[in-house]
Amino acid sequence: MKEDAAAIDTIKTEAARLRAILIGSVGNLVEWYDFYVYSAFSLYFADSFFPGEDPLAQMMSASGVFALGFLMRPIGAYVFGRIGDGRGRRAALMLSVLLMCLGSLLIALAPTYATIGVGAPATLLLARLVQGVSLGGEYGSSATYLAEMAHPERRGFYSSFQYVTMIAGQLLALCVLLILQNVVLDAQALRDWGWRIPFAFGALLAIVALYMRRDLVETPAFKASRAERRRGSLSALLAHKRETATVVGLTLGGTIAFYVYTTYMQKFLKLSVGLSDAETTWIAAGSLLFALCLQPIYGAVSDRVGRRPMLIAFGVLGTIFTAPLLTAIQTARDAWIAFALICCAWLIVALYTSINAVVKAELFPAAIRVTGVALPYAATVSVFGGSAEYVALWFKAQGHESWFFYYASAAIFISLIVYATMPDTKKNSRIEREEEI
Repeated sequence: MKEDAAAIDTIKTEAARLRAILIGSVGNLVEWYDFYVYSAFSLYFADSFFPGEDPLAQMMSASGVFALGFLMRPIGAYVFGRIGDGRGRRAALMLSVLLMCLGSLLIALAPTYATIGVGAPATLLLARLVQGVSLGGEYGSSATYLAEMAHPERRGFYSSFQYVTMIAGQLLALCVLLILQNVVLDAQALRDWGWRIPFAFGALLAIVALYMRRDLVETPAFKASRAERRRGSLSALLAHKRETATVVGLTLGGTIAFYVYTTYMQKFLKLSVGLSDAETTWIAAGSLLFALCLQPIYGAVSDRVGRRPMLIAFGVLGTIFTAPLLTAIQTARDAWIAFALICCAWLIVALYTSINAVVKAELFPAAIRVTGVALPYAATVSVFGGSAEYVALWFKAQGHESWFFYYASAAIFISLIVYATMPDTKKNSRIEREEEI
């Protein structure tokens, strides 16, 4: 009877664990939808906020605002790190999705340049800054929550759902675009007012996510470490200099690769490859769906072979093949060939995206984990990830687009050096050591 009762308790515990992971993941999906719908629809609203006749100049202005939103992510990472490490992962997750709702609603209601002049791009920038703070807090909070709630033997698999939901958020944004493009509105209506619909929809989704997150249970790791002081403080983070530097180094190449094949790829296919709006949207959506399916597969593989071998594989393959793949995509004149090449790229990039969140979480102790995961990551992404699209467009404007391909390859090579010298966090996980105590 005792064994039966223990088995039932185990089933209940596992069910509660899976429910918490699911709710945390769904909220993450909504946040990333709200953030990336800007990129998906910028082709349609850029001229509403930035006057002029040059589409490339308008896209550079829109991309510049996108990049500036990333500059707020370190601030969000610090603020929400203090909240997540001090008041709990649940509190940070709820507040981050609330801020994202406010940012999306502000864009949905923003007046155009023709209505209020320079106040229009200023309003757009303000909304993106709010969303940047939100996303800076979401990454570290959700990465920590998923890693702490996951079963030790399947931590890589469950943590991979952070990038499943990040990609799913972008995929949802593209699906909304496809529906509006092909079913609901024509191109002119999308440019006139239809681009507001996805932002209003995102604000509504954020409210639903907030409602779901109200019942999230706190992680055992946070509860066990409540007595520790200096939670989430910079002084506590500085006591882990090597781990902090490792997060910066392992993120550098991966974040550029991720944004090349997500936010930038749609513009690349349109402006450089010369495909139509519909073709670029379908290819972007299809390749993101392929990437989404890879995440849990690679995450599960990491639970068997370790994290470091997969990161090294990404570093080697990314350094060698990024420039050739982007060159091949650039010269492709068939949509199916472009799609196949992007999927080949994702076979490489997913080696990083599927496990990078759990690697960061496994580096830090519970008392500083949200801040340790979020702050160095956000700082690196704000400089290199958020600027990737703008840098690529700048190289194109200068007539040297291919230089960006080698820029991305060099960044991945720098990360490869880190991967080759860092320990395998699966074998040296701080989370697992805490659970054994």
